[in-house]
Amino acid sequence: MASQSNGEAGAAATPDAAAARPSLIEIFLEFLLIGAVSFGGGIIAYERVLLIEKRKWLTNDTFMATLAISQTMPGLNSVNIAVLAGDYLRGALGAIAATIGLILPGSVFVLAVGYLYSQGADHPIVNILLAGIAACATGLLAAITYKIGSEHIRHLKSLAIIVATFVLMSIFKLSLIWVLVIMSPIALYVYRPGSGK
Repeated sequence: MASQSNGEAGAAATPDAAAARPSLIEIFLEFLLIGAVSFGGGIIAYERVLLIEKRKWLTNDTFMATLAISQTMPGLNSVNIAVLAGDYLRGALGAIAATIGLILPGSVFVLAVGYLYSQGADHPIVNILLAGIAACATGLLAAITYKIGSEHIRHLKSLAIIVATFVLMSIFKLSLIWVLVIMSPIALYVYRPGSGK
């Protein structure tokens, strides 16, 4: 009986089980905050911090599965993660709340900036600002890639798959569909059950 209680306590300690089911308002507000304070590729890092570290709504494995699925779907990875995470937490309404919360600040910001850009597109300061924003977005994307994939870089099999994918996309300029067609069977074979990690 004691061991059963310990087992139940251990199960309750996992992030998925420990957190109470969030309300639609909570989901909306948290994703609204992410949409308001994140830029470029950095948004995925904010989603990871929210879902795993801050709110403990997802486990790391669940988030990585969500990220993997989102990368195979059309559209932005960050929006796909919001849809999948919202659906996981509260079903279809959760997906809608998370998605609207995530895209609302950016939509308003882009509309405002687009209007301002149309009024002064020829101004030299505008081009300097855009170049600086592009550099920041590149740095954020690199930092997220390292944070999410740092564990995999230490393993030879994963590193080989990462390098091969990079070569196919950056050097051979293959589209995402062709990269998936080539690399998915290889990755599945390398990580097939019983092959070891």
